[in-house]
Amino acid sequence: MRKVAVCCSVVICLSLFALSGCGKKSAGVRVLKLAHGLDTNHPVHKAMVFMAEKVAEKSAGRLRIDIYPSEQLGTERECIEQLQIGALDMTKTSSSPLESFIPQVKVLGLPYLFRDSEHYWRVLLGPIGKELLDAGQDVGLKGLCFYDAGARSFYTRNRLVNTPADLAGMKIRVQKSNMAIKMIEAMGASATPIDWGELYTSLQQGVVDGAENNPPSFYTSLHYEICKYYILDEHTRPPDVLLISTIVWNKLSPEFKTILQQAADESVTFQRQLWAEKEKENLQGVEKAGVTIIRPDKKPFREAVKSMWDEFDNTQIGELADRVKQVQ
Repeated sequence: MRKVAVCCSVVICLSLFALSGCGKKSAGVRVLKLAHGLDTNHPVHKAMVFMAEKVAEKSAGRLRIDIYPSEQLGTERECIEQLQIGALDMTKTSSSPLESFIPQVKVLGLPYLFRDSEHYWRVLLGPIGKELLDAGQDVGLKGLCFYDAGARSFYTRNRLVNTPADLAGMKIRVQKSNMAIKMIEAMGASATPIDWGELYTSLQQGVVDGAENNPPSFYTSLHYEICKYYILDEHTRPPDVLLISTIVWNKLSPEFKTILQQAADESVTFQRQLWAEKEKENLQGVEKAGVTIIRPDKKPFREAVKSMWDEFDNTQIGELADRVKQVQ
């Protein structure tokens, strides 16, 4: 059974949330609500807890972040939409659902865009990453930082997969992302968008034959209880993105803006180290639980998605991808 997460802050009736609004001052304390869809054991959640602690420390308790995990305040898309109208202060989302809000972010969904983890971070912490974090301000979304979400790979209920041909006829859960859908279809499978919180049951009931995600998400979601094959083809590396509503950001004092950005930046360093540890530990954990880990030749997978790269030639996304590839 899926674990039921407990709110990281004091439990307050949702009806009172609606009446009180977001980012209000409480006894001289500015409170920001941060919602996301991950389990509390996930390293990205722990990074945000670390950030909240740093914010409290740096502000001497005058600025506080309350965190609501496990889709308590909505799915990723719903939380993004709440940010746009200022009904929610902050959220953590994968870059994939952001594609329909910020077109430039589609570049992060191109399969095999990054050569390795080092290349990935040189891009995200450099000018291109800064450009992408700032790209959503016109639609009410300001990026504060990227978190490592590792490489996404396939996992299946009961089918061994060594090449894209083995995916033929399978229904694979994807995020609500056009790039993810294109990728799955290029590999010969049927893409089925399903919200993260509904995926365990969908796998259990056979609504889908498999999904794709990084090792910590595969482990903390308990999907390994159902899916017994994990195929490390590492097709994409869409990062997680920490967002704040521009409505909320513009109302913060310069001091609080500085504190929040500094704490976010420090949490990235913390999260990268924690991620590396958990990724290895979680792979060992699912293997111990009986999951067969497959390390296929990636060349056939790269060739299968070449059509996606061709589609974006001479477009804004193609130009961004070329810039990414040029980063050394």
